Amino acid sequence: MTETAMSLTRRHLLAGIGTSPMLMSASAALAQGVQPKRGGVLNVILNPEPPILQIGVNNQTPTLICGSKITQGLLKFSPSLEPLPELAKSWTVSPDGLEYVFRLQENVKWHDGRPFTSEDVLYSVMTFNREIAPRLRGVIAGISEATAPDPLTVRFVLKQAFQPFLLCFDATALPIVAKHVYDGTDIRANPANLKPIGTGPFRFAEWQRGNFVRMERFADYWKPGQPYLDGIIWRVIPDGQSRRLAIESGQVHMSTATDIEPFDIPALRQAPNLNVTTKGWEYFSPLFWFEMNHRVKPFDDKRVRQAMSMALDRKFIVERLWFGLGKAATGPVASTTRFYDASATLAPFDVARANALLDEVGLKPNAQGNRGAFKYVIPPYGEIWTRMGEYFRQAMRRIGFDVTLESTDAGTWASRIANWDYEATSNVLYQYGDPTLGVERSYVSSNIQKILFTNTAGYSNPKVDELFAKARTGATEAERRAAFSDVQKILVEDVPLLWVVEVNYPTVTDKRLHNAVQLGTGNHASYDDVFLA
Repeated sequence: MTETAMSLTRRHLLAGIGTSPMLMSASAALAQGVQPKRGGVLNVILNPEPPILQIGVNNQTPTLICGSKITQGLLKFSPSLEPLPELAKSWTVSPDGLEYVFRLQENVKWHDGRPFTSEDVLYSVMTFNREIAPRLRGVIAGISEATAPDPLTVRFVLKQAFQPFLLCFDATALPIVAKHVYDGTDIRANPANLKPIGTGPFRFAEWQRGNFVRMERFADYWKPGQPYLDGIIWRVIPDGQSRRLAIESGQVHMSTATDIEPFDIPALRQAPNLNVTTKGWEYFSPLFWFEMNHRVKPFDDKRVRQAMSMALDRKFIVERLWFGLGKAATGPVASTTRFYDASATLAPFDVARANALLDEVGLKPNAQGNRGAFKYVIPPYGEIWTRMGEYFRQAMRRIGFDVTLESTDAGTWASRIANWDYEATSNVLYQYGDPTLGVERSYVSSNIQKILFTNTAGYSNPKVDELFAKARTGATEAERRAAFSDVQKILVEDVPLLWVVEVNYPTVTDKRLHNAVQLGTGNHASYDDVFLA
């Protein structure tokens, strides 16, 4: 084993036996000069309203943020992506990096009163997530043995060492679900997807469609004395200005992601009753892109995609549309993600070169200057998404494409993209700290599926498949880095997607709210240590 791998293993071991999260959260509260306070109901904006609440079955941002208060993972992660205990209180990694043994928390109950055991973990990993999480299928296929030596111990043996294995176990990436609820059922149609049963600090109580989702404190939560809050109400507020008014006036205590439009953030930073932070997205490193369906001509021609990419002024987009909440993307891997290669960079903004390239392709403009027309489906996540669509339409017009914008709701948008029923759209995907976990899924041909957040664009390149496989199975960090570098260089040449912005989402909180953003997953945490004071 290399020194780097040994160092990584030692850090994992130390994290597994380190300070308990309860002590850490108390320290965080005292550091602010505020003692944790029991009671109160947290009001949070939920935009848009998700189709279901079960993480894993649906991985759209509102579901992840809301559902992570109900459903937990084995681990959680610091801003530097060091693993911390969650449902696993400790773990060990063998010196060769093949065996992972997790010791589970004691006295954990599901919200229906049944005990949480190692059988739930085995089912969640080997059945639930293997079936519904295409991003994890390659990782799970690398497990040669999965056993439960006793009710509080889980053991995984890998076919070969896989450095980012622990990064898989956050709730947003690999949720732990109740075997007795899902086993033997159609997972995607299970009624629990609407009324999740988890181990988290809050249990599902009520959902009034178009109005709110209400969660209440789980009295039998496994951390004594927690959670501090009596409950959480997730308020569905479709209008952007109403959302801003709600957070400014104190009607709600928190907004996340693009709940508040980027153009409103500068003013809210000056509000005396609010805090604004872009921390808490280190694990995800969100990357915004425009996506074309490669099954629709002329998007199957990489020269056309290259021209479309060169027609985008990313500096303008970051400064004038996102108001500085991010940086210009240079390729498929965010600069904050491990194995980013700064030498693999997209061609710069150049409308004249883009038009010349389209002429070379043979897409000559007609008398009106049009080379073609297509439709663009706007994701329904707020005004910024509409503005990005409008900018895209204008940018494409400069190179001769007539773009028609289509609006829809969250469920319909997800269904259309998953079923390849679109010509162009946009999306933001999370990178989960390592390209194998969050990047590979969008480009390998084995993941061309009718499932959202897979390779829905239909891009296929055997060399890219080969390099991602090499990076996934590389025995050393140097081998993985070399493969990732090579694949990034191919992708910025092929431009399967038009990468635009590395997004720094803002979280706006009322100053009465404490501990809302502590981890590398920010407001995707369970919130057992969050309080109002």
